[in-house]
Amino acid sequence: MTATASTWEDLVTTALLGTERRPPSVPSHGREAPVALLDEAAQQTLRRRAGLLPAQAAALPRPAPADSRPPLPPAAARRLSMLLTARPGTGGGGRRGTAPDLVELLPQWLSLADGRGYAAPPETLPALLEAARGRTDLRPAVISFAGPRALWLAGLNPEWRFALRAAAGRREAAPAADPERSRQLWEEGLFAERVALLTALRGQDPAAALALLESTWSTERAEDRLMFLDSLRSGLSVEDEPFLERALADRSRNVRATAAELLSGLPGSALSLRMAARAATCVSLDRSGGEPCVVVEAPHACDAEMERDGVVAKAPNGRGERSWWLGQLVEAAPLATWSERLGGHTPEEIVALEVADGWEGELHAAWCRAAVRQGDAAWARALLGSPSAPEAAGPGAVGPAQRAKLLTTLGAVERADWVAAFISAHGLSEAFQLLGVCAVPWSAPLGRAVVDALDIARDAGSYPWSFSGVMGLAERCLDPAEAARLAPLTATPDEAENTAPGAGAYWSEAFQRLESTLRLRATMAEELGAA
Repeated sequence: MTATASTWEDLVTTALLGTERRPPSVPSHGREAPVALLDEAAQQTLRRRAGLLPAQAAALPRPAPADSRPPLPPAAARRLSMLLTARPGTGGGGRRGTAPDLVELLPQWLSLADGRGYAAPPETLPALLEAARGRTDLRPAVISFAGPRALWLAGLNPEWRFALRAAAGRREAAPAADPERSRQLWEEGLFAERVALLTALRGQDPAAALALLESTWSTERAEDRLMFLDSLRSGLSVEDEPFLERALADRSRNVRATAAELLSGLPGSALSLRMAARAATCVSLDRSGGEPCVVVEAPHACDAEMERDGVVAKAPNGRGERSWWLGQLVEAAPLATWSERLGGHTPEEIVALEVADGWEGELHAAWCRAAVRQGDAAWARALLGSPSAPEAAGPGAVGPAQRAKLLTTLGAVERADWVAAFISAHGLSEAFQLLGVCAVPWSAPLGRAVVDALDIARDAGSYPWSFSGVMGLAERCLDPAEAARLAPLTATPDEAENTAPGAGAYWSEAFQRLESTLRLRATMAEELGAA
């Protein structure tokens, strides 16, 4: 029987409906209907395959580009293969064993290798791209280290196209050098390419980036306007003020809020002066009593001008409207306002003043946000207070998250010293977020403070799982030179009467893993340093 499209469709229909409901239209020759149907389908399948004409050969892909960087030293190349094939190795019951977690060391290895200018071995490129496909945090490091050959390879596999998207803006290494190319990409490129272009151009020629953004601003979608506006944070200056003032009237509330935030970070901007005038009417110094104190009279209404300047009128659930408005006004006002308004005092003296009628928490929290927004280290120090203060709560800090933000305004050394003193005074219970803003590797004083606090926690007799987050940070952030100090802590201590059963053994495992991880990190660095 000659196979035709209609016959094949008839066989498929009969198979779907069943031979009892629709007998097949093929001769049975004594066979049962289902068997006859399957035999005919097999024959037609064979005829269809045999009748296929060979397709025209596709063009070969273009050769992979050259990578001029030097190859990895052999030991480092073997280490990379080990890291790429590793799997998370956490045991049950909270136990992770004593071996280093190689999966968590891969980002650090990539950063070291890329920083020393090595090229990725070609045979590892598929594994590197697969690792980056599964872990978005690895993508920037993988794309940078894997180099141009990985992008060539990504063009051949749709599952790796993320690498092409992430690297789109990097092709515009010097957008200011080719204005015509920049304008073409701005008008015709994908959204990710346009964001990357605007960010790169902003770092080279802020005025040109602003002009490019203004040229299409009125036709952009609200969500795109918001992302583009956020890129103006880099290189923000008074030249941006007229554009941002116009953005205060944008149709999108989020765009208006971002424009107001940027303007409030510009010293001397018209918006910051308007907010300062409003905030000053709400906060004053009362000298009528024995000691001066700060008196607060929160706004009674949020008018249209306040909303235009970024004040959100509707308070979140559980917040009073007046305190909500007050916080926004104080946050947006230049911090220099308060020395003049409150008797010429320094930030430390202002923060130490008594605040009447229970407004201290709201006022200090707003000053905290203002210090972070304006990058004011003097106010941040005043609000953080002494790291050894009772309950570790500086006069303006409202919790670990707020303290961590205040710390970002300080230099790396001062930040690490403050956190080290905090941990020495108060232990590790609230230190995780603070450690997250410290430079890596940790300074020697900070590293010693963390190890000493872990040792104290072990002596207290609890299980180490409550400190697993800090222990994980220590594995990645402690200076490998600290490994020698850990040797005495790896022994299993005798169980005291009030300790949790088996806690000493668990702590011993945790310290052994920390020590072995630090030694492995030192070895990794040596392997990458070999010629």
